[in-house]
Amino acid sequence: MTVLHSSLPLGFPTSRLSYPRFTVTIPLPFTKQKAKYHKELQAAVDVVERACRLCVEVKKSLFSTEGKILEKTDQTPVTIADFGVQALVSLELEKLFPSIPLVAEEDSAFLRSNNLANSVLDVVTEKAKISGKPLTEADVLEAIDRGGKDAFVFGSSPATYWVLDPIDGTKGFLKGTEALYVVGLSLVVEGDVVLGVMGCPNWQEEDCSKLINEIQEYKDVIAQLGVVMVAHVGCGTWKMRLNDISSNTTNLADSWIRCFVDKYSMINEARFCISDSQLWESLPLSNSFDATIDMENVSENEILLLPLCCGSLCKYLMVASGRASVFILRSRVDRIIKVWDHAVGIICVQEAGGMVTDWEGSKIDLAADQDDRRALFPSGGVLVTNRSVHDQILGLISSSKSLA
Repeated sequence: MTVLHSSLPLGFPTSRLSYPRFTVTIPLPFTKQKAKYHKELQAAVDVVERACRLCVEVKKSLFSTEGKILEKTDQTPVTIADFGVQALVSLELEKLFPSIPLVAEEDSAFLRSNNLANSVLDVVTEKAKISGKPLTEADVLEAIDRGGKDAFVFGSSPATYWVLDPIDGTKGFLKGTEALYVVGLSLVVEGDVVLGVMGCPNWQEEDCSKLINEIQEYKDVIAQLGVVMVAHVGCGTWKMRLNDISSNTTNLADSWIRCFVDKYSMINEARFCISDSQLWESLPLSNSFDATIDMENVSENEILLLPLCCGSLCKYLMVASGRASVFILRSRVDRIIKVWDHAVGIICVQEAGGMVTDWEGSKIDLAADQDDRRALFPSGGVLVTNRSVHDQILGLISSSKSLA
């Protein structure tokens, strides 16, 4: 796949007023009376669903046209979809909730320096709910920067703000359907995540290890893939197939499925996920258990490690949906843990019955980065579990420290 370093044409349609548009109001699985932030969650579900459609359509074009892949200065691959999702979500949230700031991953510096705003404008225009004058490049750039580092200074006071990861797992976006990527949006109110929406366009319910490698196969099955997961404090975690939302024959109110974490209570029975960039041997549990990816042959001194890529949010999604028991991440001195990689996952797991803490058992402090609310500083790392094995794992981590 060609990496783009200049303002070459990206192959997107040039007309910005000819796209067919329809919107579907997605009913939530609980009433307004039960959910304090019902309006905000309704808006979040709507825009994340459209963001997922944007990703799917941009991704389809990767199989027929070269030149869609960008490369940021830190060598992290990023796509037009990544910037497009941030612009789309920012535009919609600012229109509905103008007083609530946005904390998001990207800023427009790369687009500005490479004259790529027009390409993002094309994909955003297709999915945005436009009224009045058409969007411009300036609108898109401003929307992206609304979530950037310099957009808002919080200070030490309690705050309400959105947190967005436009595409968590951009490497997964580029790999086809053998790897996952997630659009994640959450609302933080005075230090707590109160709602969250994760959209995973290539989620496979039956078996996440099934690979679809051929281009034609991908095009044939893409309509059957995808999930939207929602959570609201006190209302549980729920999921719906992405394809059901656009189906004319589906009663959306009946399509929601309640999510619960699994019930494994022994560590050697639990199913583990770890960071894409970390090895099992780097984690303290490796002092007590070896790891295997062979689910048919797990011995007493082994744990089952799910080879899941890419990003952090898909691991939260796995735990919240009951398909994994544990996600464990070790803090590293050379890498800052970002809030958008965790915030939405925290509420989805908690509302599904799970638990998220640092390695000392403390709550993840979302306000530790007082001015920007962009970085997290969990002691030791992040531990995400089905709750049943949480204390056991914390005990092993503590024991490992005493042996060091």
